[in-house]
Amino acid sequence: MPEQNITWPVEIEQYERKIYDLKQILEISKGLSSTLDYNTLIDSILLTLMGQMQLLKAGIFLRKGVGFDNFTLHRNYKGFEIDHTTEYEIISLSETVRFIAREFRCFTLEDLIKGNLADSSFSLLKMLDPGLIVPLVSKGELNGIMILGERIKKVEFSPSEMDYVLQIASLAGIAIHNARLYDMATTDMMTKLKIHHFFQATLNEIFEKSLVTKKPLSLIMADIDHFKDFNDRYGHITGDSVLKMVAQVLMENIRPSDTAARYGGEEFAVIMPKTEITEALIAAERIRESIANVKLKNGDDELGITISIGISQLDPESDRVKEDLISRTDRALYVSKKNGRNRVSFL
Repeated sequence: MPEQNITWPVEIEQYERKIYDLKQILEISKGLSSTLDYNTLIDSILLTLMGQMQLLKAGIFLRKGVGFDNFTLHRNYKGFEIDHTTEYEIISLSETVRFIAREFRCFTLEDLIKGNLADSSFSLLKMLDPGLIVPLVSKGELNGIMILGERIKKVEFSPSEMDYVLQIASLAGIAIHNARLYDMATTDMMTKLKIHHFFQATLNEIFEKSLVTKKPLSLIMADIDHFKDFNDRYGHITGDSVLKMVAQVLMENIRPSDTAARYGGEEFAVIMPKTEITEALIAAERIRESIANVKLKNGDDELGITISIGISQLDPESDRVKEDLISRTDRALYVSKKNGRNRVSFL
């Protein structure tokens, strides 16, 4: 009697592979839902895909933050050789984005070429030469665009691998959407810095961690000099422009690991973990000088702006709670104000 079910072992292997993939997806889901921090989340997404798909290159285009429409290549990209004189930005209203957003699937560069796309966004993607281009979607909204580059074994993606990438992309889209909502809820809409409550919660967390790990922690507090005069003389619209400018300079002069916040009114704060006061002084002086060199246009006038800054480093012997560190930094700020403003002081 002839043998039957001779394909059974192959079927078992296929089911085992599916079970394995589902278990992997479950673990990936747990990992992506465990953080709302953008940098940590992006790293997790890219490293997961690189490991699962054996990639040499991976990156994600995302909005820079609250109030931005276009998609910019996130700095945590992996493997791509970047020309740092080029702005890696995909225009949200471009024909290329509309083409990618039409359906949730993996696109190859050839798919985009067949779409007869000719805008700057397509040219940028073509320059990066991705193997796959994957939309990140949540609640019907495009949250980003993922690009997967060269593979270790130099092979094309199979249909099953593309399905697997889409499953990860679905989870990533939801995680990025949640992180964006959290970012919106914790960001001051005018300055795009973190709000006071977020500052307090973050400082408390880093303060406690620094006491345990014995790592340094520095705090910067800054106040715009004579800010009331700007409002009284030029109006609140000009005052708002001053706040935005100072916030922008702050963001341009700190590291991704630092946290800049609008402490209140015209006062700002920067949490600098794992930072000695000598390093914080260099950063603070750079911020102070950068702001002093800016001339804000107001009609025919050019307005000069200065800030006063106070700095302190966590002292485990005297700082029992975060309020002790805040109070000492605030006193250092007062010293700068008292000694003529437009200067940096530390205690």
